[in-house]
Amino acid sequence: MSTMTPGHDTNDAPTPDIVVSAVVLRDASGRILTVRKAGTQRFMLPGGKPEPGETAAHTAIRECAEELGLTLDPNRLTSLGVFMADAANEPGLTLQGSVFEHPLLGDPAAAAEIAELRWLDPSRPLPDDLAPLLEHHVLPMLTTRHSGLRTEGSA
Repeated sequence: MSTMTPGHDTNDAPTPDIVVSAVVLRDASGRILTVRKAGTQRFMLPGGKPEPGETAAHTAIRECAEELGLTLDPNRLTSLGVFMADAANEPGLTLQGSVFEHPLLGDPAAAAEIAELRWLDPSRPLPDDLAPLLEHHVLPMLTTRHSGLRTEGSA
């Protein structure tokens, strides 16, 4: 697939087996909300697969409502990019994840297929049960982005 957004893995990425949308939600201390779906072992960002005709942003909004009981405002949803990664729960498959960020509004609660919520402090050592999209793509991008903002603000 040759339509990756700038700064992402490669312009020669293969066609994904799975397409998803995911959302970075942070609490007041900067921790990132992760979820574990029932019957799986890996923690990932809230989100999921699109319904027919649904945009990536609409998928992210719908999935957060279904999985967490949160209502996201489309006008406050910020695209962080599109990433290719190994699928967390489907060995041998690749996924394309459209990742967004949104301010945390309300208290998330596990619903639908979500078995567990866990807050992740990206400044601490990472657990070994994170989904590849989160661990290898989103967290490094957020760290780089945060460092860049800090550098710009201190100049």
